[in-house]
Amino acid sequence: MRVTETLLPTPTPADTSPARRGGVVAVGLVLGGALSVQFGSAVAALLFPRTGVAGAVTLRLTISAVLLLIVCRPRLRGYDRSAWLAAGAFGLALAGMNSLFYQAIERIPLGPTVTLEVLGPLALSVFSARRLASWGWAGLALAGVALLGQSGFDRLNPAGVAFAFGAGTMWAAYIVLSARVGGRFPGADGLALALTVAALVTLPLGIVDGGAVLLDPPVLALGAVLAVLASGLPYTLELLALRRMSTATFAVLMSLGPAVATLAGWLVLRQALTLLECAAIVLVIAASIGAVRVNAAAARRPERR
Repeated sequence: MRVTETLLPTPTPADTSPARRGGVVAVGLVLGGALSVQFGSAVAALLFPRTGVAGAVTLRLTISAVLLLIVCRPRLRGYDRSAWLAAGAFGLALAGMNSLFYQAIERIPLGPTVTLEVLGPLALSVFSARRLASWGWAGLALAGVALLGQSGFDRLNPAGVAFAFGAGTMWAAYIVLSARVGGRFPGADGLALALTVAALVTLPLGIVDGGAVLLDPPVLALGAVLAVLASGLPYTLELLALRRMSTATFAVLMSLGPAVATLAGWLVLRQALTLLECAAIVLVIAASIGAVRVNAAAARRPERR
């Protein structure tokens, strides 16, 4: 799930029943955004040998922040202390999520990384729903993780697995904080300010890790491609998609992230997975889709008192 979902108002019934053609376009936009994000992650992995992990994180966040500040030109006055605290916490979540995720994909394939990372939002969904069916889907996700472990977490690198779990935790925090920031700042202003905080937080380590290499024109060009693929393009596509479909349908499609990541890892980084690992990824995807559908059904059905 991306911040764009929390920044937009809940669709009206008319919005949630688009014409078939509009629905197909919306699905294409979401899948295009997912492809952009995961192929952007693959580009980041190509940068690691030159910039280091921290350097790649800094490039992505700094260039993304600059681009969004130029586009949004957020105003800095008129916000209370709680709004600035929310934006600062959101920025720290962004910095942590990106840093831990990139540390993970340096050590383990992209598909399993995203599979383990998505457990964070899945856990948030289960705990917020507080329904028996949600716990059943959580059990299916744990079965997927157990199956992933059958192929050997040592093969995946224990540190990489830990970083992926950490990224998932930060992703859950990102979702909660994005909702708070979206309610306090207009449009994408809160995201622009949070990205600026994230860029400033990661800048020192990025400079230490990458050094003068970060200013090389080819590296800057790859960094710009990374920022566009991983942030600018997917956010734009998702905004357009959410005007044509319900947030529940959007979330179901976003649950396909691990599958898209596996494809990107195979095509760009030549990362092959075993059949057991592919089966584990399918289980986690199914659990994510199931949890989303349970939440959507619960939202439509009034609580009994």
